[in-house]
Amino acid sequence: MIEVDGLVVRFGELRAVDQLSLQVPAGCLFGLLGPNGAGKSTTINCLGGLLDPDEGSLKVDGISVTDDPIAVRRVLGIAPQALALFASLTVQQNLEVFGGLFGLHGKKLAERVSWGIELSQLQSKQRAVVSSLSGGMKRRLNLACALLHDPKVLICDEPTTGVDPQSRNHLFETIKQLHAEGCTVIYTTHYMEEVEALCDRVAIIDHGRVIADDSIEALLAASSNRSFSLELSEGCDIANLERALGDFPIEKLSENRRSLEEVFLDLTGRTLRDGN
Repeated sequence: MIEVDGLVVRFGELRAVDQLSLQVPAGCLFGLLGPNGAGKSTTINCLGGLLDPDEGSLKVDGISVTDDPIAVRRVLGIAPQALALFASLTVQQNLEVFGGLFGLHGKKLAERVSWGIELSQLQSKQRAVVSSLSGGMKRRLNLACALLHDPKVLICDEPTTGVDPQSRNHLFETIKQLHAEGCTVIYTTHYMEEVEALCDRVAIIDHGRVIADDSIEALLAASSNRSFSLELSEGCDIANLERALGDFPIEKLSENRRSLEEVFLDLTGRTLRDGN
């Protein structure tokens, strides 16, 4: 569904994306992870046709982003981290404007606006101006606007930043439902537990390159840093464990399940990142 091959993006002397290649299968809920400045946002901007690559190719649903960006926008929805909303317009007016930008009009536009209001659970706020909404309400509306044209592919860029638990749960359930209906979703976040809960597959990028790309189960299993838990019979002296482990009657030995965050830190390091 999404193919990125040899993507290079330069900003002066900086290579923000450096020969990045990535494939996202149709119907996949795909986690795209990386530290600040790793190249995630640049890659997303290239997929959306907002930024021209210096090298490489990008395809969405078999359509070249550089050759036919208009056709790509018909099948691609983006819910950006920086809210793409008109603060002085009402909820309904925002949906109407974005629906119009996607080419909807008449009865179809009215139907999709009603659908967007219901999806975002803003029925009681449809005539309220966006500037008066809470952070969670804005995030829900931001997602609804990205979905008005019923895209085959959705990119959610840190969709739960600054939201309350109820809105976060609503966004989760919405994304799960879209995935169940066959929508391909790319999900970026710094909250690793969200990716573990939602995604089928994960790619981790750093310094503009893909450094890991696999299922979550495979990434956790492949980690080199492993730890184990064991249970000893009653009466065993734990102080002698290191000296005489082989002599103890071990009743249970199990490998501790590592978290995706631990794997991420192993791969990208623990040094603070403030972007480029």
